[in-house]
Amino acid sequence: MKRLLFKGFLIAAVVVASVMTSCVPQKKIIYLQKEQMSDSITSIEYQNKRSFDYKVQPGDVLYIRVSSMDKNFSEFFNGNSMGTSDANTSTSIYLKGFNINDEGTIDFPYAGKIYVKDLTIDEIQQKIQDIIGEYQKETIVYVKLGVFNLTILGEVKNPGQYQIYQSDINLFQAIAMAGNATDFANKKNVKIVHQTTEGSQIVRVNMNDADILSNPEYYLKPNDIIYVEPLKIKRYGFTSVPYSTIFSAISLAITLITFFAVYK
Repeated sequence: MKRLLFKGFLIAAVVVASVMTSCVPQKKIIYLQKEQMSDSITSIEYQNKRSFDYKVQPGDVLYIRVSSMDKNFSEFFNGNSMGTSDANTSTSIYLKGFNINDEGTIDFPYAGKIYVKDLTIDEIQQKIQDIIGEYQKETIVYVKLGVFNLTILGEVKNPGQYQIYQSDINLFQAIAMAGNATDFANKKNVKIVHQTTEGSQIVRVNMNDADILSNPEYYLKPNDIIYVEPLKIKRYGFTSVPYSTIFSAISLAITLITFFAVYK
């Protein structure tokens, strides 16, 4: 009888231990750990200079607008630009923006083909400003990236492709757009795929570490792909301690022990 009881408790202990070790620890869930704060410090600053130095590539769409004292001159150039009523739709941007073709050029009124590949937004603005200045003085050229595409995959609640209508976005904002990371997300090993002039580049960041706020990869680039890997524990894990499962396992073990004891 004692031997049966010992075996039963041993089985129950193994079940409880396996269940407990299958839970995702809180340390793997919390963002921005190790922020180096103490009881006497209420805030800490992380230096990270924003620099939007993205170099445009074929397939990108540019928003270009010309402002001039001559109304007719402005309307001539802006006839192909995005209007205000439907500027925030991807269809309008694609149809009315200036698409960079495979040769790296855009077709611009008066100037014809302008080579813009591998130029930043500021460089493109200055280049068009110089060209327009030859035709009309006292004009101002505005250039923005028409669509900021992001693809977010893996352990997020709403994976997919997202279009941003702003000049920059950071990693946390992007993850928030996708509904936040799941409890099984491996936040210590998030992959970011950058599109480069020669192909693609993969970098890894740790979203659990507060030092990411100073990481140059904190601010994303257009056409980035973010992949949040799953934790290995996802294959058989729980996000929290399943007390009901533990108690059921213990009860089953006790029932089996009692049954065999009475039967014997």
